[in-house]
Amino acid sequence: MIQIFGVKNCNDTKKAIRFFKDRKINIQFINLKEKEISKGELKSITKIFDIDELLDRESKEFKKRNLEYYIFDTLELLMESPTLFKTPILRKKDKVTLGYCPEIWKTWAK
Repeated sequence: MIQIFGVKNCNDTKKAIRFFKDRKINIQFINLKEKEISKGELKSITKIFDIDELLDRESKEFKKRNLEYYIFDTLELLMESPTLFKTPILRKKDKVTLGYCPEIWKTWAK
């Protein structure tokens, strides 16, 4: 099972969902606007990516909140505002990707 963490209006998240549906591979979509990433899931993701890599500093939300001018705890910020995650985040067992990575996903689909 492949988990896709993202938001429905993110183009890369839509492309990730379509990538696996086109190949008839089951996915579990977790909408970050409705459900946050659990601490266990986040722990497995941060084994691969540093917590700062998960923060989308280019997002509208980040800019709207003027966060570039503040000092903050990234983990705390992401847990309180999950829409600040870079998306999509895909997880398959102990493998994780961040963003649109079809070349890696093709190896997962085999």
